Amino acid sequence: MKILKRNISDLGWKWGDTKYQVRSYLIPLFYAFIAYIIIWSFGWGGFYNEETVTWITKSIGIGDIGDGFSIMLYVLLVGVFGIIGSMSSALGEEIGWRGFLVPELYKSQGFTKTSLITGLIWGVWHLPILLFADYNSGTPSWFAMPCFMILVISISFIYTWFRMKSGSLWTAVILHGSHNLFIQSIFTPLTEDTGNTAYYIDEFGIVLPIVAIGFAIYYWSKRNELKTSA
Repeated sequence: MKILKRNISDLGWKWGDTKYQVRSYLIPLFYAFIAYIIIWSFGWGGFYNEETVTWITKSIGIGDIGDGFSIMLYVLLVGVFGIIGSMSSALGEEIGWRGFLVPELYKSQGFTKTSLITGLIWGVWHLPILLFADYNSGTPSWFAMPCFMILVISISFIYTWFRMKSGSLWTAVILHGSHNLFIQSIFTPLTEDTGNTAYYIDEFGIVLPIVAIGFAIYYWSKRNELKTSA
């Protein structure tokens, strides 16, 4: 921004219409719920992981309240209070991706190319920790990498649409924070390993990317609602 002599205020800091922020919170919950319902229904992973629920019950610290109630209370508490921490960790990335990169690309490339290019860059940026660190749910790199790239490119269509529709960086921050929160802290830990579960769950399994493609197609179909489209 300094090199281009731009104002930091141009990154989309305004809150915008609250309805877009609410939807940004709910959409990752929706596509994660669809993905994990499919996983649990076909037995690719089990609901629920008893070790996780035991840990939840102990962490809550109000005695044996039943597994069902423990899960509901955990989801409520993490969903309401955990989003703050999750958003704070996502903000650094989103200032770059959706604060600066998306609006700049959109000026010349329109919706489709902006979503594809941003998603590709965003995905490649994560590859070093996927390949050389522990950013993986247990699948081989040759499998995890394409699953992750398809997922990230797909949800990039959602992020671009909300950023350009609302004019607010905060839609992307909430989308990113909500995505990480519900998948990494709720749905994946609650899923029991039934053998090859790692190949189906999380950001590195096959189901979530397929569901995300459906959401990408939906928001691509709504591109004409934006100021310009491609």
